[in-house]
Amino acid sequence: MRNSYPVGGFGGAGIDGVWQAVEELRSKFEKRTGTRAGRGEVRSAVLELLAESPMHGYQIIREIEERSSGSWKPSAGSVYPTLQLLADEGLISAEESNGRKVYSLTDVGREEIADAGPAASWEAGSAGFAALPKAGFELAQAAAQVGRTGSAKQVQEAVAVLEESRRRLYSILAQD
Repeated sequence: MRNSYPVGGFGGAGIDGVWQAVEELRSKFEKRTGTRAGRGEVRSAVLELLAESPMHGYQIIREIEERSSGSWKPSAGSVYPTLQLLADEGLISAEESNGRKVYSLTDVGREEIADAGPAASWEAGSAGFAALPKAGFELAQAAAQVGRTGSAKQVQEAVAVLEESRRRLYSILAQD
């Protein structure tokens, strides 16, 4: 496979061009889809959850995964060090309950949440970052199906739809 789309669009290279586009789209989205988050996102999410109620680490992990519709599941290796850091900063405290550490916000932690405002860390993931790759991949699958089984006229129509979709996506970015 080459590293660029065919000069004439998908229709110019026939089915090979469609498959190439599908594979490139899949590889780009697969790299972004997963459970990784930015450095401050785990911290923000933990603080937001603890503002609602005290929780233990595993509850925090499950709650983030649930609220992000499965698009973000932080690892224990990111949550527990974050909890320790927040405790060291005096933003949260831990109490032993039924053999588990249950974390809750301190007054200092509540002040930080109030000053920062809610960040809704998981909403960006569930509303956009998880939905966009899925939608893009499904679009690529549909384009590949047209390329495999469609007539020459249907392929040309599909190319026109994809080109219009691309233009409309860029127009979204151009908006203020």
